[in-house]
Amino acid sequence: MTTHPAPETPAGIGVEVLYELVDDHIAVITLNRPDKRNAVNGAVARALDHLVKQVEADPAVRVAVLASSSPGVFSAGADLAEVSAGRGNELGTRDGGFAGFVDQPKVKPWIAAVTGPALAGGCELALACDMIVASDDSRFGLPEVKRGLFAAAGGVHRLPRALPRAIALELIATGEPMDVARAHGFGLVNYVVPNDQVRDRALALARAIAVNAPLSVRESLKLARLAQELSDGEMRERSRDAGRIVMTSEDAREGPLAFVQKRAPVWKGR
Repeated sequence: MTTHPAPETPAGIGVEVLYELVDDHIAVITLNRPDKRNAVNGAVARALDHLVKQVEADPAVRVAVLASSSPGVFSAGADLAEVSAGRGNELGTRDGGFAGFVDQPKVKPWIAAVTGPALAGGCELALACDMIVASDDSRFGLPEVKRGLFAAAGGVHRLPRALPRAIALELIATGEPMDVARAHGFGLVNYVVPNDQVRDRALALARAIAVNAPLSVRESLKLARLAQELSDGEMRERSRDAGRIVMTSEDAREGPLAFVQKRAPVWKGR
């Protein structure tokens, strides 16, 4: 497991945000402002924007994990000191929105490794991922209404997709956090483990994904992400299109051949 700050990249990479490549196919992006509870400033936003694009463009990367270097918090959301200093416009990017992350187009699977509270913008970062592994002391919530603010980084529309409607509306309207046990019970969280095991459990989930044919995973997730937005007829049409892409790929030939030959498949991602 090695750290790879790439050349000619935003200054925040390797400082406020760390990048690692694990097992050749898993990218781990770690928020690293422990003294600021991983609050998002301009450097974090620019670094995340760059790294998400790097992950999505790298054919070797099959899965990504968004983690925290601090066991006490995932992310406190926006750095209010930056906002009060008039630099609030720097906390997002043109392509990625808040933190350079929440609106960034993502094709590959993303896992949030949540240690400690994920509130406000921190919750919105987790909701912008596909899966969540959380510590047993974590909490999730959108407290913006308590401060006369608005969860504009995807929280208000993503939470009702991830939770039963009435429960999501309760969290949004009250601003009260949900403990991880309740979040897990409603399906917001995939796994709950002790704080010091979150990273390992997230990597185990990532490895279970990375062993599969990357094209099959990407096309399947692309369709699954649209399940609540499109009609059944539109979903069937897109399913046929995705099926043609996958079933005519090199990997679709490699999978059955490897099974017959009793060996592990060698995926090409095409």
